[in-house]
Amino acid sequence: MILTRLVAALALALLAALPVAAQTRSEEIRVLLTPELETTLVSPILGRLRAVNVTLGASFPKGRVLVAFDCQEQQARVNMGQAELIAARENHEAKLRLQGLQQAGEVEVNLAAAAVNKALAQLDLYRTQASQCVVVAPFAGRAVKVHVKPFQGVQAGAPLVEIVSAGPFKLRLNVPSKWLPWLKPGTPFEVTIDETGKTYAARISAINARVDAASQSIEVEGSIENRSGELLAGMSGAARFKPPK
Repeated sequence: MILTRLVAALALALLAALPVAAQTRSEEIRVLLTPELETTLVSPILGRLRAVNVTLGASFPKGRVLVAFDCQEQQARVNMGQAELIAARENHEAKLRLQGLQQAGEVEVNLAAAAVNKALAQLDLYRTQASQCVVVAPFAGRAVKVHVKPFQGVQAGAPLVEIVSAGPFKLRLNVPSKWLPWLKPGTPFEVTIDETGKTYAARISAINARVDAASQSIEVEGSIENRSGELLAGMSGAARFKPPK
């Protein structure tokens, strides 16, 4: 027992005496799996929800309506704007005909044309307001948190759904800054994900522009080459590099 303790103590002392780079080369670097894109969709308007078309963990394509508001008032404004535009155009055309008969002056025609432009701008405003009655997915992905329920009233800016992209994942890790002479974008490495127990091929995709002086490390990002659906954002694991000798 005493001999075993002496051997362990000697091994620790030898390891502590090694340079930092030599120690790190024999260790595994912890890595975190993050999505390429992630965001929280918020309410663009004050109103009552008509439908929530996404559930926790559900996948969806880009452009799908995730949340819809009850917007009868906004649609009524669009209808009113269309009617006002039709009336303004009819008035403008009538003024043009009267001008041809020398029964309307240029000022009257110009005012009628301005009324048409004003009606067009008003209709564009109403249509923009109506378009905010639906919240669509900005990219294909999955829902990681749903904050609201159908028929619930929400304030403008209130969180609705948190989503992450379904595309390739990024690997985030901190490596010793002494690796910078040989660590470049495109450098291959392997990563074993704890949750799946599998090893995947990966490559460095980006290197931070600043070294952390306290830890003598630098943050890097990697791209994992496996595109299977078994990987999820938030998984973690260990990365292994093969530094040049």
